[in-house]
Amino acid sequence: MNSLFIGIISIVGTVTVYLLTWKLHKRIDSPITLPVFMGSIIIIIGLVIFDIPYDTYMIGGEWINQLLGPAVVALAYPLYQQRRLLKQLIYPVLGGTLVGAIVGVFSGMIIAIWTGVEDYIIYSLIPKSVTTPVSMVITDSIGGVMSLAAVFVVIAGIGGAIMSPFIFKLFNIKHVYGRGVGMGSASHAIGTAQAMESSQLEGSVSTIAMVLSAIAVSIIAPMMVFLFM
Repeated sequence: MNSLFIGIISIVGTVTVYLLTWKLHKRIDSPITLPVFMGSIIIIIGLVIFDIPYDTYMIGGEWINQLLGPAVVALAYPLYQQRRLLKQLIYPVLGGTLVGAIVGVFSGMIIAIWTGVEDYIIYSLIPKSVTTPVSMVITDSIGGVMSLAAVFVVIAGIGGAIMSPFIFKLFNIKHVYGRGVGMGSASHAIGTAQAMESSQLEGSVSTIAMVLSAIAVSIIAPMMVFLFM
């Protein structure tokens, strides 16, 4: 079976699973039915049942992965549409995102140090709250493992998307700007996609927070490693 055929099967299978889980999420609006979460579980189970190596699946999966960059760039459109309103909120958004970036870096690093894991795991965990392309570059620069960092990023994104409704309810966070900043700075593109489903404005704020968080973490992470490791 040649690589082209395997790649086509991987792409068609992934897209089919996503569409099915998306329809399920529309019928059952629950964090557990999020397509990125439910779809990942279904694909993992399928790979295990049919004994398909991850490297084989990624022959086609890598093609989909290449669309991550353009997908992030596409988030700039709603950002542009809300540009006038967002200009008025630049200082609150900057402050909230900076706090979120610092908490994201410190929480991962401190918990990892307390549990006594290896240094390379700590370095891979530090940039968990920024989008995958940025996280992998940061991880490589501070001595972590890029593939491990990608796993932590996905866990942070899915975890934030699933837990956010409960956290918002628990702390009575109703304001669209607060929700947007929280999702963008903690759950990057996955959280931003969910915020976009709530409202375009919340998604736009989340997009700003995601971008600013990536910049902040790229500066904070090396400093934290230098000071504390």
